[in-house]
Amino acid sequence: MLLAIDIGNTNVAIGAFEGDQLKATWRLATDPRRLSDQYGLELHGLLPLKGVTISEIEGCALCSVVPTLTPAFEEVCRSLFGVEPLVVGTGTKTGVRVLYDNPRDVGADRIVDAAAAFQLYGGPTIIVDFGTATVFDAVSGQGEYLGGAIAPGILIAAESLVQNTSQLRRVELVRPKRVVGTNTIASLQAGLFYGYVSLVEGMVARFKEDLGSDARVVATGGQASLIAQDTEVFDYVNPDLTLLGLRQIYDLNQG
Repeated sequence: MLLAIDIGNTNVAIGAFEGDQLKATWRLATDPRRLSDQYGLELHGLLPLKGVTISEIEGCALCSVVPTLTPAFEEVCRSLFGVEPLVVGTGTKTGVRVLYDNPRDVGADRIVDAAAAFQLYGGPTIIVDFGTATVFDAVSGQGEYLGGAIAPGILIAAESLVQNTSQLRRVELVRPKRVVGTNTIASLQAGLFYGYVSLVEGMVARFKEDLGSDARVVATGGQASLIAQDTEVFDYVNPDLTLLGLRQIYDLNQG
């Protein structure tokens, strides 16, 4: 069994694969102050809750955008599972040719997403990843990573409003009944939800001007299902895209 670990700025997404099948997933809070022993102890307790035993893990693959946590999870893989993890980075076989000006500047998760999206859906493909940032990535018809765009994530935008205004407060991020809010809570929800729906629709339209109108659009990340409620811009919604890409890249680097 393979354990795939995606270390993001807000969450650590973890998936257990039995062959090609994603058997179980977990999400942990990202905390750079935590030590490998703490994360190891948490995983030791969480895995059995979904029917996965420590002894079943025969390999680990991880990608990270939090450099301080990468060695902590590498140590978890060694000490808890007794395996040397594959860490996606420079020199890792991904099956994706990166055409960024400086390939080292691209987050590993973006390349992993590109690899998974091209294998699953072909190309050209537009990936919209709803994480701490809302990230748009472009993959050519030949599976090349072309580049993308980065905007503040919806949770970051919501928190910024609270921190930088005197009278606004935190609200639940849900799809409001109408775009014209008749109270402060509804107005905030409308601005955040419909504002991000329009952001995504507008950016996808501009990406299609470059990639072609036949480009497939894939949504992933924590807020993908929320935004997908009110737009038909997505051809696919796959919250596990990065984990699937890690399994694919792990297989590519064996032998």
